[in-house]
Amino acid sequence: MKYRINLLPEKKISLGGDFFYFVENYLKYILVITQLVVIFVFFYRFSIDQQVIDLKESVTQKREIVRLVLPMVKELARIENKTKEIKGVLKKQETFKESTLYFFSIIPKSVTIENFEMKNNLILAKGKTNQPADIELLIDVLEAKKKFKRVDLKNLTKDGSNYQFLISLEN
Repeated sequence: MKYRINLLPEKKISLGGDFFYFVENYLKYILVITQLVVIFVFFYRFSIDQQVIDLKESVTQKREIVRLVLPMVKELARIENKTKEIKGVLKKQETFKESTLYFFSIIPKSVTIENFEMKNNLILAKGKTNQPADIELLIDVLEAKKKFKRVDLKNLTKDGSNYQFLISLEN
């Protein structure tokens, strides 16, 4: 068995005494913690304000960069469009050159071309020869090599000893 004996008499604390006891023991800690929180929030606010200022400056700088670069971007787009057009013209010229060189390389010696015309993807060649077999040979070679989608002999007329013809070639 254990007995508990309290030899100190119980103190009667009044309402004012309770308040002073609370102030002495707990309020100072609450005030210190509150002051620390206020100081932390104060410094955090400085940090946030600086970030806002930096972001505003960044936005201003980027707007200025966009304002200065926009004419260059428009000019670049215009140049790019012209470059595409030039490449298209160069490609057409190269195709015309290849077609022309190929066509003239396979013409028999007895055939004379009087008129050579190219419209879009169509080549018209008007010529004459005194040997009809050369016209047939030319048509056969053009069809056999398949460099052109379509080969047509449009007109074939005899004028004295010469044969005149018109060949249509489609690229």
